Amino acid sequence: MPHLIDLADVRAALAGDRPVRLLDVRWRLDVPEGRPSYLAAHVPGAVYVDLERELASPGHPEEGRYPLPRDADLLEAARRWGLDDGDLVVAYDDNDSVAAARAWWLLRERGIDIRVLDGGIRAWVAGGLPVGSGDHLATRGSVTFTGAGPRIATIDDVARAPLTGVLLDVRAPGHYRGTVAGIDPAAGHIPGAINLPTTAYIDSRGGLRSPDEIRAVLRELDVDPTADIVLYCGTGIASAHSALALASAGIPPAIYPGAWTQWSRDRRRPVAVGPTPGDVFRGW
Repeated sequence: MPHLIDLADVRAALAGDRPVRLLDVRWRLDVPEGRPSYLAAHVPGAVYVDLERELASPGHPEEGRYPLPRDADLLEAARRWGLDDGDLVVAYDDNDSVAAARAWWLLRERGIDIRVLDGGIRAWVAGGLPVGSGDHLATRGSVTFTGAGPRIATIDDVARAPLTGVLLDVRAPGHYRGTVAGIDPAAGHIPGAINLPTTAYIDSRGGLRSPDEIRAVLRELDVDPTADIVLYCGTGIASAHSALALASAGIPPAIYPGAWTQWSRDRRRPVAVGPTPGDVFRGW
């Protein structure tokens, strides 16, 4: 099953016989509450998905900023969104598919045929298509989960990842190098990690680059696409976008959902600073 869906295919699907469920997953770090934007204008029939409350669970910073939801809670949310077995689910956002990818990542390996609208709502509007306003409440669905769920790396797994495969840090270079201070107690990166920002996969339209271009990005950094690749970011959200990009190129990575938030709070874990995987370590 494809991981992405373009505007033409969404329109064709909506005109077909198979039920299509639309998920509006608008969220970003600087504007975490996307509901106002959703209420103002969304793809007709889309339901709003609250990333922080439905695609994450409350936790302590030591677990990461956005811990994964419990299976039972995620299933309840999916039914609340109106999902049934056999539906085609299309997720979108207004931020280069970063938030929509979180929904894709959580649901895809649980047996849901979910795809991300390439270009998001911006592509929909640019295509001259109508938008709806207000809140859309779906009729409760009865979807069931199958499959083992997405590939997840623990904090111990990610410590070993540079030795057993490839560890990719998908944050911006300043955060990776430790030159930009964030809200976490330490700045830098996990020793051995290669910096490959998720923005490297985004084209000028806000959509994903082609599979050939994505594989070329990996080759530029001498990353073996057949290796066991683990991804991490700052909060556990952006890494899902990199996972979407790699999956679209036929490369199935794992994600460390605890992300830098969890690693930087564990004083037993070393922190590296500088522009390369073999940088010097900084102690606490």
